[in-house]
Amino acid sequence: MSDNDEAEAEEPAVELGEGPDVPGEPIARVASRLTWPAKRSDLRAQEGDATIRTPEGARALDDVLAASEVPLFESRSEFVTEVEEIVGRGPVATE
Repeated sequence: MSDNDEAEAEEPAVELGEGPDVPGEPIARVASRLTWPAKRSDLRAQEGDATIRTPEGARALDDVLAASEVPLFESRSEFVTEVEEIVGRGPVATE
């Protein structure tokens, strides 16, 4: 490893700025705690109290899943896609 590689490894990949905290969790973080396939009712029981980040602000996952008509999520990606279709995609509101 060269001196340049060591210097680059010590610097943060992205500088975190000052600003307000963003309420909620990314849906990907919630999805990573679950196992697949999973019934919608099981997901509501396990993680329904989680608050997720959406473009319109934080929302309870239970409310989002109540709006879904998918009874069984076969995979993590299917779950994330369904949630994103309900809440939308885009920048997360900070205030």
